[in-house]
Amino acid sequence: MNPRRFYENTKGAPAMPSLLLALDHWMAAPAHAIDLGCGAGRDTLELLRRGWRVTAIDAEPLAFEYLNALVPTDHKARLQTQCTSFQDAELAPAELINASFSLPFCPPSEFAALWQLIEQALKPSGLFAGHFFGERDSWAKDGLTIHTRSEVERLFQEWHIIDLQEIDRPGQTAVGNSKHWHLFAVVARR
Repeated sequence: MNPRRFYENTKGAPAMPSLLLALDHWMAAPAHAIDLGCGAGRDTLELLRRGWRVTAIDAEPLAFEYLNALVPTDHKARLQTQCTSFQDAELAPAELINASFSLPFCPPSEFAALWQLIEQALKPSGLFAGHFFGERDSWAKDGLTIHTRSEVERLFQEWHIIDLQEIDRPGQTAVGNSKHWHLFAVVARR
């Protein structure tokens, strides 16, 4: 995949519905959020717009060229960035962790450790919003971290699941390629 084409096609896109649902369930003042795999910043920008302090993490340096160009000057002080892989990221305590379409790209051998970091970083009553790819996804054989529905449910067995949607349909990628999507969109409270 061409990263520049991906960022060009996603810059300025609206925030993901899973993040918006999580924000609808946040009843306190904006606090600290982590955006894992921030890309061009669609979710980071929404969090900043709503007054959150955000740590945006992505392994692709080009992501931050796009993100930084889109952040309004008066929001920049509330944004921290980390250009690193998930397995090397430092996750400070947070009230919200967002992972839109990013966790499947964590190497399968590293996922359990990453999930443990997420659970440790998310404060009590904190919210998670994110996606997991299912076994019928077109990319399921590409070395990505794939989950069955029961595996996703097990990840959240000690959480309060606010919403868990299973999407299983043909569609397109952000760069216009045909793809079968099989994913789980989750919003949950720790």
